[in-house]
Amino acid sequence: MALPQVKQDATDARLAGLRLPDGAGWATSAREAALARVQAMGLPGRRDEYWKWTRPDGLNAAEAATAKVFPNDEQPIFSEIDRVRLVFVDGVFDAKQSDDPKMAGVEIERLEQATRADIHWAKDVYGILEERAQDPVARPLAALNTAYASDGVMIRATRKAKCPVSLIYLHKSDNSDAMLHHCIKVEEGASLTVLENGPAAARFNKVMEVEVADGAAFHHIRAQGRDHERQAVTHTFARLGRESVFKSFTMTANGVMTRNECVVELTGDDATAHVAGAALGDGDFHHDDTVFITHNAVNCESRQVFKKVLRNGATGVFQGKILVQPEAQKTDGYQISQALLLDDDSEFYAKPELEIYADDVQCSHGSTSGAIDDDALFYLRSRGVPESQAQDLLVLAFLAEAIQEIENPAIAEDIRVRLEAWLERRRKG
Repeated sequence: MALPQVKQDATDARLAGLRLPDGAGWATSAREAALARVQAMGLPGRRDEYWKWTRPDGLNAAEAATAKVFPNDEQPIFSEIDRVRLVFVDGVFDAKQSDDPKMAGVEIERLEQATRADIHWAKDVYGILEERAQDPVARPLAALNTAYASDGVMIRATRKAKCPVSLIYLHKSDNSDAMLHHCIKVEEGASLTVLENGPAAARFNKVMEVEVADGAAFHHIRAQGRDHERQAVTHTFARLGRESVFKSFTMTANGVMTRNECVVELTGDDATAHVAGAALGDGDFHHDDTVFITHNAVNCESRQVFKKVLRNGATGVFQGKILVQPEAQKTDGYQISQALLLDDDSEFYAKPELEIYADDVQCSHGSTSGAIDDDALFYLRSRGVPESQAQDLLVLAFLAEAIQEIENPAIAEDIRVRLEAWLERRRKG
């Protein structure tokens, strides 16, 4: 079926200035297949079901819009955590600012090195999970990344990692346009924590494919923020084996346009998948969380917990789905999305979905939006707390359920401190 002319023209214009990176036969085949998917699907448009609340124009444009680099005098997030730092500047790995990857106790290679090898474990991951996630919802920007990303990391954990791997994304150029593709394989019985932070680039397209084997555990904590004018689309694709654990949390503060997609497939019995997020937006802030979790095995658990705080006309979007296949008996699925609107100009759009084909399940979903509880605010003010500080305390209490999804207490506390600092800056500003 031919694409509509508008979508065809936008796709052709975006692809015209791009070139497939060189690589071994398997990598070239994966990239060519991804390019064919992009050409067949076309880039996203507002008429697409899962893009009706988010304008993809800036992500589709042939060139990235400029985004001012903001000074940052705060201590970097996660700096108190024992970790191995891998630094990318405008989407390019910077070895001088990075730690020795061997310190993490896991195998780490750059994407460029891995895709030039004739035989590599990434052959069974790179582009594989992204392609699986294209049905039933097309994700052309992820396929675009698979085709053209030239940097990223390949991480393989065969045992418990010595410390978290911290991916740091620095933004130096006002018009940088970055694509990163990470592949992560956590072998049977192994465990790994990956931290991510930084504005990355003026425009950022990232894919992370995660294979979690039987009895393995993967923890992912991400902080997005600082440079407000940036635009970003990120994709996390995960496949879980028997008795495995996948937990991902994202904190977002600032950003004129951010779309985070997460697609998880539970393929082994007794697997667990938790995806959570906390977002704070002010002014021309648009934040979109789109999540799709498929239960394909028995006695699996999934949780989606998303909280957004919006003010001065900011916009939040949540699109979350739990799909329970016929063989996925004894599924436990939970989904909640809530927005706290601090004024009458902010907006929250939600599309929670359950699609269940098994008869022995426990699934629930809910979505709410509203203002701060006047009674709670009055209670705090009656005890001498100034109104602005009382409001901040209630905001932090509102976000607490999402932050509780982080298992590491030190990281959870770091996240809380950052959120509190953001609120304090807005209060003083």
